[in-house]
Amino acid sequence: MNMISFTVPKIEWVEKKKLFFGFSLLLIFAGGISLVSKGGPEYGIDFRGGTLLQVKFAQDVDIDELRSLLSAEGLEGSTLQQYGPSSDREVLVGLDVETTTSDEGLDAGKQAIVRAFSKRFGAEQGGKVDFNNAGAETVARYLTTRDPFGTLSRGGEGAIQSYRDLATAMVDFKNDPSQGGLLRGFEDLAEVDGVTPEVREALERDFYLSGFAIRNTEIVGPKIGADLRRQALWVVGAGLAVMLVYIWFRFELIYGLAAVIAVFHDLLITVGILSLLRTEITLPVVAALLTLVGYSMNDTIVVFDRIRENLKLVKREALGSLINLSINQTLRRTMLTSGFTLMAVLSLFLLGGEVIHGFAMTVLIGVIVGTYSSVAVASPILLLAPGKVTARRENSDKPRVY
Repeated sequence: MNMISFTVPKIEWVEKKKLFFGFSLLLIFAGGISLVSKGGPEYGIDFRGGTLLQVKFAQDVDIDELRSLLSAEGLEGSTLQQYGPSSDREVLVGLDVETTTSDEGLDAGKQAIVRAFSKRFGAEQGGKVDFNNAGAETVARYLTTRDPFGTLSRGGEGAIQSYRDLATAMVDFKNDPSQGGLLRGFEDLAEVDGVTPEVREALERDFYLSGFAIRNTEIVGPKIGADLRRQALWVVGAGLAVMLVYIWFRFELIYGLAAVIAVFHDLLITVGILSLLRTEITLPVVAALLTLVGYSMNDTIVVFDRIRENLKLVKREALGSLINLSINQTLRRTMLTSGFTLMAVLSLFLLGGEVIHGFAMTVLIGVIVGTYSSVAVASPILLLAPGKVTARRENSDKPRVY
């Protein structure tokens, strides 16, 4: 069997450092312009505070029509975004809350959104309750009042609890993925154990089925959002500081500074690209940025370790030539690691769904940018302070200073 042989390339990375630095500055500048024009990053509900609703519709809807309905309810500042494939008919509705910090005020935003959609998709009749947007407690309270089984009037023990269990079973059935979060007709409830014709008749008398359902709700106060922003910045900064100290003691201070500058370069470019792509900064995105910090730093340390080894082995080479040699020697490992990582992340990005879309996109961008910086940015930075680059003293009789 023939074995594939790999030869060490002879790419002159250091000689092209001005080109790489210029390209990086261009990307940072483009991202910076985008951020400034938008007044900063586009934060998700996690960080800016507000109400986010995932709404499922029974029919195809037009985003502009939904926006008009919300504007008529006084919700001009709301945001709408299709969630998942168009066949799912799901929309994310975000409502910023800048000044209200009470739970009542935040919940009022949700109620306003429900009212706006009820006017178009509600088909309400005679003050009936919308079953598609009713909770188990509401349904249980109704069943207890109506007593369709007649157990309460006969003094049956456990009747209240049985109605609660039945209400929970019906709401769980409605929320099951097979139902898509809403019912098209009360006859669908026939599949639920305990739902008799009498129960369906009682429900049809006092409930109706709207053409939409609130699948999920997130309510975050603006104070909590501001605290999360500060904590996210602190975590990223603390991570960079700890890595700087580690590399300082493990290698030399110049290595640590170069690595931190390269990682900071990665974060700036990644956040700038996210801004250009109009991707919101959410908690999963922050987790992806922290993943990027660790991934990029690990890749950079591999190259730095090879530079340190070559400082001891190759006695008569200039520092620039040693850096080129070290990058080329680790290039195959870098490409294989990054390639397999990209394959895994690309699968998450394409098949993972909307929940982790922001995380997967950030990691995808970060792996590309991090690989580029560890090869073309971090190591050439060492040339900016050549007098600080030395071989490890414990492995050399006399350290060589460049």
